[in-house]
Amino acid sequence: MNEQRIRWDDLQIVWAIADTGTLSGAGRRLGISHATVFRRLTDMEERLGVALFERSRTGYSPSPAGEDLAAVANRVETDIVAAERRLAGKDLKLSGSIRVTTTDTLFTGLLAPIFSDFRSNYPEISLEVVISNQIHSLSKREADIAIRPTRNPPETLIGRRVGDIALAVYGQRVKWQTERRPLSITDLSEQPWVGPDVHMGDTTLEKWMSEGGRAAQCHYRVDTMHGMQVAARGGSGITVLPCYLGDADPQLVRLSEPVPALTTELWMLTHPDLRHVTRIRRFMDEVGERLRRT
Repeated sequence: MNEQRIRWDDLQIVWAIADTGTLSGAGRRLGISHATVFRRLTDMEERLGVALFERSRTGYSPSPAGEDLAAVANRVETDIVAAERRLAGKDLKLSGSIRVTTTDTLFTGLLAPIFSDFRSNYPEISLEVVISNQIHSLSKREADIAIRPTRNPPETLIGRRVGDIALAVYGQRVKWQTERRPLSITDLSEQPWVGPDVHMGDTTLEKWMSEGGRAAQCHYRVDTMHGMQVAARGGSGITVLPCYLGDADPQLVRLSEPVPALTTELWMLTHPDLRHVTRIRRFMDEVGERLRRT
């Protein structure tokens, strides 16, 4: 094999198939059809004179040669992303794009008006907002900045704690408006609850729900805070919500004091290579200050 026979596009094909195990999965990752993936893989194997994958009914398993090329692709991709970050670090202008990842509740409950003001103040900066409850990799440039509740921010990232997110118990206003509040958690434990589904990934909230008999009263589970909010709004049970979300909902009423065990730190994080980028620094300073005041 010589360097003329292997291109970066070839390495991406091998890496995608090895990582997903199927041609269709590789095609979805690369944004091409599975037929194109098959054709390019076949062409590559013919040029190199070696089988890169073993085919079976369950998918594609890399041969030793395929594993070697997939490892090379991983290293090359890491080098390319690192080079992009270093080049981005030389950007001293208040222009360009910022890709921010955050959760759906934070965006609708806190960030949307703050982002709107930032765009008005810096019209030459484009915001790309990834609203997801899944963690996106800042190391691979899936996002430039993460604004997320976390009790353990990754040590590989830098940033600042911009505040704490308090959570309390909420119920349908028309049902609870005549009750004297706040009520104790013990008084509320025997009520029907709307709780987090395991796929939501909030282990602290799951553990709290399992205490005091609350889990036994929870027969309705949802995998997002917004879903829990809507279910409680409809009278399906009481639920735990961030106070910035529950207090702003006119159809809900806060039933308890904030629960100390559920308080979560709110962090703004970025990759160390981006800390000197002017637009990144300005965004973190101004948006972080707004969040601290909020």
